[in-house]
Amino acid sequence: MKKNMGTTDRRLRTLLVAPALVVGGVLAGPTGGLSIALYAVAAVMVGTSAVGSCPLYSIFGLRTCPVQQTAAEDVATALPR
Repeated sequence: MKKNMGTTDRRLRTLLVAPALVVGGVLAGPTGGLSIALYAVAAVMVGTSAVGSCPLYSIFGLRTCPVQQTAAEDVATALPR
């Protein structure tokens, strides 16, 4: 999979969104269906941030990371015109 998540996106998911979902799950009740769903979404957030690729971003063609140039593009842009 290609990486499509930038550093800021990954940090927000790991440090802000996932803990908020876990707290929401605790407040909803530890055995309720809503809390289990919130825990699952929190796990997905942590997993996608660890990998650096979000499947939904791929489906919709989004990316929050800067586009990396290939070596050939680097050479082409460095040559005088």
